[in-house]
Amino acid sequence: MGTDRLEFFSDGMLAIIITIMVLELRAPEGADLAALRPLVPVLLSYVLSFIYLGIYWNNHHYMLHVTHRVTGSILWANLHLLFWLSLVPFVTRWMGENHFAAVPTALYGTVLLMAGIAYLILQREILRAEGPHSVLAAAVGRDTKGKLSVLLYLLAIGAAFIHPQIADGLYVLGALMWLIPDRRIERAMAQAAGK
Repeated sequence: MGTDRLEFFSDGMLAIIITIMVLELRAPEGADLAALRPLVPVLLSYVLSFIYLGIYWNNHHYMLHVTHRVTGSILWANLHLLFWLSLVPFVTRWMGENHFAAVPTALYGTVLLMAGIAYLILQREILRAEGPHSVLAAAVGRDTKGKLSVLLYLLAIGAAFIHPQIADGLYVLGALMWLIPDRRIERAMAQAAGK
Protein backbone atom coordinates (compact mmCIF):
# COMPACT_ATOMS: atom_id res chain seq x y z
CA MET A 1 0.00 0.00 0.00
CA GLY A 2 1.21 3.53 -0.78
CA THR A 3 1.35 6.41 1.66
CA ASP A 4 -1.44 8.61 0.22
CA ARG A 5 -4.27 7.33 2.40
CA LEU A 6 -2.09 7.43 5.51
CA GLU A 7 -1.08 11.01 4.74
CA PHE A 8 -4.65 12.15 4.06
CA PHE A 9 -5.92 10.52 7.24
CA SER A 10 -3.11 12.00 9.35
CA ASP A 11 -3.55 15.47 7.82
CA GLY A 12 -7.28 15.30 8.53
CA MET A 13 -6.70 14.23 12.13
CA LEU A 14 -4.20 17.04 12.73
CA ALA A 15 -6.63 19.56 11.21
CA ILE A 16 -9.35 18.33 13.56
CA ILE A 17 -6.99 18.49 16.56
CA ILE A 18 -6.05 22.09 15.76
CA THR A 19 -9.71 22.99 15.18
CA ILE A 20 -10.70 21.53 18.55
CA MET A 21 -7.89 23.46 20.18
CA VAL A 22 -8.95 26.79 18.69
CA LEU A 23 -12.61 26.15 19.52
CA GLU A 24 -11.56 25.74 23.16
CA LEU A 25 -10.45 29.39 23.21
CA ARG A 26 -13.04 31.61 24.83
CA ALA A 27 -13.49 35.27 24.05
CA PRO A 28 -12.96 37.67 26.96
CA GLU A 29 -15.99 39.05 28.75
CA GLY A 30 -14.94 42.68 28.40
CA ALA A 31 -14.35 44.81 25.32
CA ASP A 32 -11.01 46.36 26.30
CA LEU A 33 -7.46 45.05 26.20
CA ALA A 34 -7.46 44.57 29.98
CA ALA A 35 -10.05 41.83 29.49
CA LEU A 36 -7.40 39.81 27.64
CA ARG A 37 -5.03 39.75 30.63
CA PRO A 38 -6.62 36.69 32.33
CA LEU A 39 -6.50 34.83 29.00
CA VAL A 40 -2.76 35.31 28.41
CA PRO A 41 -1.81 31.89 29.85
CA VAL A 42 -4.47 30.22 27.70
CA LEU A 43 -3.25 32.03 24.59
CA LEU A 44 0.39 31.22 25.34
CA SER A 45 -0.37 27.53 25.83
CA TYR A 46 -2.37 27.57 22.57
CA VAL A 47 0.51 29.14 20.62
CA LEU A 48 3.01 26.63 22.03
CA SER A 49 0.74 23.69 21.21
CA PHE A 50 -0.03 25.03 17.73
CA ILE A 51 3.71 25.24 17.06
CA TYR A 52 4.23 21.67 18.29
CA LEU A 53 1.40 20.35 16.13
CA GLY A 54 2.85 22.23 13.15
CA ILE A 55 6.25 20.67 13.80
CA TYR A 56 4.73 17.19 13.91
CA TRP A 57 2.75 17.83 10.74
CA ASN A 58 5.82 19.12 8.90
CA ASN A 59 8.12 16.27 9.95
CA HIS A 60 5.42 13.64 9.39
CA HIS A 61 4.92 14.99 5.86
CA TYR A 62 8.63 14.77 5.02
CA MET A 63 8.98 11.33 6.55
CA LEU A 64 6.05 9.96 4.55
CA HIS A 65 7.35 11.66 1.40
CA VAL A 66 10.34 9.31 1.37
CA THR A 67 8.31 6.27 2.42
CA HIS A 68 7.41 3.96 -0.45
CA ARG A 69 5.17 1.41 1.21
CA VAL A 70 2.99 1.17 4.28
CA THR A 71 2.79 -1.94 6.44
CA GLY A 72 0.31 -2.86 9.14
CA SER A 73 2.83 -1.97 11.83
CA ILE A 74 3.31 1.47 10.26
CA LEU A 75 -0.47 2.01 10.31
CA TRP A 76 -0.65 1.13 14.01
CA ALA A 77 2.42 3.20 14.87
CA ASN A 78 0.88 6.17 13.06
CA LEU A 79 -2.39 5.71 14.94
CA HIS A 80 -0.41 5.55 18.19
CA LEU A 81 1.17 8.92 17.36
CA LEU A 82 -2.19 10.44 16.46
CA PHE A 83 -3.66 9.23 19.76
CA TRP A 84 -1.11 11.18 21.77
CA LEU A 85 -1.45 14.24 19.56
CA SER A 86 -5.24 14.10 20.01
CA LEU A 87 -4.71 14.74 23.73
CA VAL A 88 -2.89 18.02 23.06
CA PRO A 89 -6.08 20.17 23.13
CA PHE A 90 -7.05 18.76 26.53
CA VAL A 91 -3.68 19.32 28.22
CA THR A 92 -3.25 22.68 26.48
CA ARG A 93 -6.49 24.01 27.92
CA TRP A 94 -5.90 22.53 31.36
CA MET A 95 -2.40 23.99 31.58
CA GLY A 96 -3.47 27.41 30.27
CA GLU A 97 -6.59 27.74 32.39
CA ASN A 98 -4.61 26.84 35.51
CA HIS A 99 -1.85 29.34 34.76
CA PHE A 100 0.83 26.69 34.21
CA ALA A 101 0.35 24.99 37.59
CA ALA A 102 2.60 22.02 38.37
CA VAL A 103 0.31 19.04 37.65
CA PRO A 104 -1.20 20.33 34.37
CA THR A 105 2.26 21.41 33.21
CA ALA A 106 3.68 17.98 34.00
CA LEU A 107 0.80 16.26 32.22
CA TYR A 108 1.39 18.51 29.20
CA GLY A 109 4.98 17.28 29.18
CA THR A 110 3.82 13.69 29.54
CA VAL A 111 1.69 14.03 26.40
CA LEU A 112 4.65 15.62 24.56
CA LEU A 113 6.91 12.83 25.80
CA MET A 114 4.53 10.10 24.66
CA ALA A 115 4.03 11.80 21.28
CA GLY A 116 7.81 12.03 20.88
CA ILE A 117 8.22 8.35 21.71
CA ALA A 118 5.35 7.47 19.36
CA TYR A 119 7.03 9.44 16.57
CA LEU A 120 10.29 7.56 17.16
CA ILE A 121 8.37 4.26 17.02
CA LEU A 122 6.71 5.30 13.75
CA GLN A 123 10.09 6.29 12.34
CA ARG A 124 11.57 2.94 13.41
CA GLU A 125 8.73 1.02 11.75
CA ILE A 126 9.18 2.97 8.52
CA LEU A 127 12.93 2.35 8.64
CA ARG A 128 12.26 -1.35 9.15
CA ALA A 129 10.00 -1.41 6.07
CA GLU A 130 12.26 0.78 3.91
CA GLY A 131 15.56 -0.83 4.86
CA PRO A 132 18.93 0.41 6.12
CA HIS A 133 19.90 1.97 2.78
CA SER A 134 16.73 4.03 2.36
CA VAL A 135 16.59 7.79 1.99
CA LEU A 136 15.02 8.05 5.45
CA ALA A 137 17.80 5.97 7.03
CA ALA A 138 20.41 8.25 5.45
CA ALA A 139 18.50 11.32 6.60
CA VAL A 140 17.84 10.51 10.25
CA GLY A 141 21.13 8.81 11.04
CA ARG A 142 21.26 8.45 14.82
CA ASP A 143 18.44 10.99 15.23
CA THR A 144 20.11 12.90 18.04
CA LYS A 145 17.52 15.66 17.78
CA GLY A 146 14.61 13.26 18.28
CA LYS A 147 16.24 11.59 21.27
CA LEU A 148 17.20 14.95 22.77
CA SER A 149 13.55 16.04 22.54
CA VAL A 150 12.47 13.04 24.60
CA LEU A 151 15.13 13.89 27.20
CA LEU A 152 13.93 17.52 27.34
CA TYR A 153 10.35 16.37 27.97
CA LEU A 154 11.49 14.05 30.76
CA LEU A 155 13.43 16.88 32.39
CA ALA A 156 10.47 19.23 32.00
CA ILE A 157 8.06 16.80 33.65
CA GLY A 158 10.30 16.63 36.71
CA ALA A 159 10.95 20.37 36.68
CA ALA A 160 7.19 21.08 36.66
CA PHE A 161 7.03 19.93 40.29
CA ILE A 162 10.02 22.06 41.29
CA HIS A 163 9.27 25.22 39.31
CA PRO A 164 6.71 25.08 36.47
CA GLN A 165 8.37 27.98 34.64
CA ILE A 166 11.49 25.86 34.16
CA ALA A 167 9.32 23.19 32.54
CA ASP A 168 7.69 25.82 30.34
CA GLY A 169 11.12 27.04 29.27
CA LEU A 170 12.15 23.49 28.37
CA TYR A 171 8.97 23.05 26.29
CA VAL A 172 9.77 26.28 24.45
CA LEU A 173 13.37 25.14 23.97
CA GLY A 174 12.14 21.85 22.50
CA ALA A 175 9.89 23.71 20.06
CA LEU A 176 12.66 26.14 19.09
CA MET A 177 15.00 23.24 18.48
CA TRP A 178 12.57 21.87 15.87
CA LEU A 179 11.61 25.27 14.45
CA ILE A 180 15.08 25.53 13.02
CA PRO A 181 14.38 23.86 9.67
CA ASP A 182 15.48 20.25 9.63
CA ARG A 183 16.88 19.73 6.14
CA ARG A 184 18.10 16.17 6.67
CA ILE A 185 15.44 14.54 4.51
CA GLU A 186 15.74 17.19 1.77
CA ARG A 187 19.52 16.70 1.67
CA ALA A 188 19.17 12.90 1.59
CA MET A 189 16.61 13.16 -1.22
CA ALA A 190 18.94 15.41 -3.23
CA GLN A 191 21.86 13.02 -2.70
CA ALA A 192 19.73 10.04 -3.74
CA ALA A 193 18.57 11.87 -6.87
CA GLY A 194 22.16 12.78 -7.74
CA LYS A 195 23.31 9.15 -7.76
